[in-house]
Amino acid sequence: MPTIPTVPNGGLITETNANYYAGQQSFPITSGSAGQIFTCDFDTLLVDSPISNYTVENNGNVLGTNSYSSDNNVVTVSSTLSNGNLLIKLIQPFVNSNYGSYEYIKIDDVINNFIVGYVGVGKLIPSVKRTDVMFHAKRGLQEFSYDTLKSIKSQELTIPPSLSIIIPQDYVNYVKCSWIDDAGAKHIIYPTRVTSSPNELPVQDSKGIPTQDSYPGIESNILAQQSLTEDKWASQDQTNNFRPDSYNEPRNNSLIGQRYGLQPEEAQVNGKFIINERLGTFSFTSDLAGKLIILEYISDGLAYEEDMKIPKLAEEAIYMHIAYSILAGRTGVPEYLVQRFKRDRRAALRNAKIRLSNIKLEEISQVFRNKSKWIKH
Repeated sequence: MPTIPTVPNGGLITETNANYYAGQQSFPITSGSAGQIFTCDFDTLLVDSPISNYTVENNGNVLGTNSYSSDNNVVTVSSTLSNGNLLIKLIQPFVNSNYGSYEYIKIDDVINNFIVGYVGVGKLIPSVKRTDVMFHAKRGLQEFSYDTLKSIKSQELTIPPSLSIIIPQDYVNYVKCSWIDDAGAKHIIYPTRVTSSPNELPVQDSKGIPTQDSYPGIESNILAQQSLTEDKWASQDQTNNFRPDSYNEPRNNSLIGQRYGLQPEEAQVNGKFIINERLGTFSFTSDLAGKLIILEYISDGLAYEEDMKIPKLAEEAIYMHIAYSILAGRTGVPEYLVQRFKRDRRAALRNAKIRLSNIKLEEISQVFRNKSKWIKH
């Protein structure tokens, strides 16, 4: 018979194959009494509210959500059970989110490991508050998220007739915006510098002076509801203005020899976008109306609890960042010691970037085979 893999004592993997792949755990039922307690081994925390992320089945019959509850992955069934089998199952989206979880370490574990490994009698940091370690760990996660960690998020959206989509709630900066063709291929949409969205829209009188609200106690300017600049830019592809420098104009005789001053970033037909800081939206040109797009952006890693995790390839870098930040902020620490940890932090961060860049020699060689170069193997 084939050997059945088991979870060794002290190992980092605590889930069984059924926990991880199928998102379920079964328990034998030999007594039908109510109030039985079942301890699950899921890495995903079972929650009951606001929406339950798991179901409970007794011999194939799904129990009502009011007949069971969970506390720290310990499920208590209040109803009477039938002898046989009890199956606790994660809902599918939560099963998918658990895949690949071994690649990461939670920030709580980073804080605990740092206190164990770097703080104590006989160590460089004899004592430190847990809140201080937590602060520097979160700041490190923020900084690493911008240019080191694989923290790019993406949303699949459809551009509405308003030609605007709302900036994501955890947005920090955009990475790439692309529209999707019928074959599922991405076409990059570039930002434009030929226009911008104003931050304020003051209403002017006949002399050009901004007018104020006449309501007593209010002295702020009266603001318009819509920008004329944005309206003109959104409808630019429907205008009849002759633009010999536009890449979208057909190549007819009247344009031959007249394409002077063409800007390279405008020389494409994938549409354009700007970020409207006043409205908090991405605004697109009208030729992208109804298009399916993918918006890729970066966050700081602190917006949601499930985001607060660090790739294990960057674990040493976050430890060095915490140690350097604590020592650099204390009085009486020799400067040579601060500089030492500053160098250690820089080296660990460089190693993390190299590891997370995920460079594969075979893939690079395959790309260069399309170039006029000889690659030695």
